[in-house]
Amino acid sequence: MLSDKVSRIVDARVKDPGAIAAAAARRVRAASPLGEHGKAMIIAADHPARGANTVGDDPSAMADRFELLERMCVALERPGVTGVLGTADILEDLLLLGVLDGKSVFGSMNRAGLAGSVFEIDDRFTGYDAETIAAMGFDGGKMLTRIALDDPATPSALENTARAIDALNDRQLIAMVEPFMSVWRDGRIRNDLSSDAVVKSITIASGLGRRTAYTWLKLPVVDGMERVLASSTLPALLLGGEVSDPDAAFASWGKALKLPTAQGLVVGRSLLYPSGGDVAGAVDRAVSLL
Repeated sequence: MLSDKVSRIVDARVKDPGAIAAAAARRVRAASPLGEHGKAMIIAADHPARGANTVGDDPSAMADRFELLERMCVALERPGVTGVLGTADILEDLLLLGVLDGKSVFGSMNRAGLAGSVFEIDDRFTGYDAETIAAMGFDGGKMLTRIALDDPATPSALENTARAIDALNDRQLIAMVEPFMSVWRDGRIRNDLSSDAVVKSITIASGLGRRTAYTWLKLPVVDGMERVLASSTLPALLLGGEVSDPDAAFASWGKALKLPTAQGLVVGRSLLYPSGGDVAGAVDRAVSLL
């Protein structure tokens, strides 16, 4: 039962904190970020650290850590799932549960741009750093990079992203950059998902850092993906986001995955909290696209 496993997690955190580093040291690493199907299928769960716990009409769906871990375990056990993306608290729980063998692991790096805050663009690096990602034997780090031309915090956010890209590239670890052109509207940050805006975000993000040999992009699936993915030669992972029409979303993912720079999917809420509640079924359907 998961409750028993959670009890063991808490017990280890209280009585033997070193168990986390020991679990990381003995973890069997993935040979490649891509699976046998030649693509990546990464489960993302770094939303709670940014205060983004909403799924559908439930504002606190992802705030139940026991349930989130249970759903993560189900997803990671499915054939074809290649990796996971999360913050330190979640990845350490999964290490203690012993479910990360053979998976690529990506640490979420900047989480200070709390959802709905007035400082959301000032997305400082409060999560993983490159040194710790390397020490834990993980495969890379992910950074959310929102570019708001009317917000003076944007240059600092871009500089911090560039420095993180440098640190990861120096260690031959994947720098997973998730760029958006963003605007303030009615007191909230909104990402512009027009194809023109996504192309602009890609061209800006692709030029960050002094090296890009290990830089990958994490991109939304929008209209005109042929033109969108033609705007950079960097490998691209397609993000799922929150899905209102699963059939349309899966169809658009499948079409975009056929493009040459598309290397797989990074999906969180739409697979962990699918309509109907069948996590295994949703994950299997996504894997079938690969």
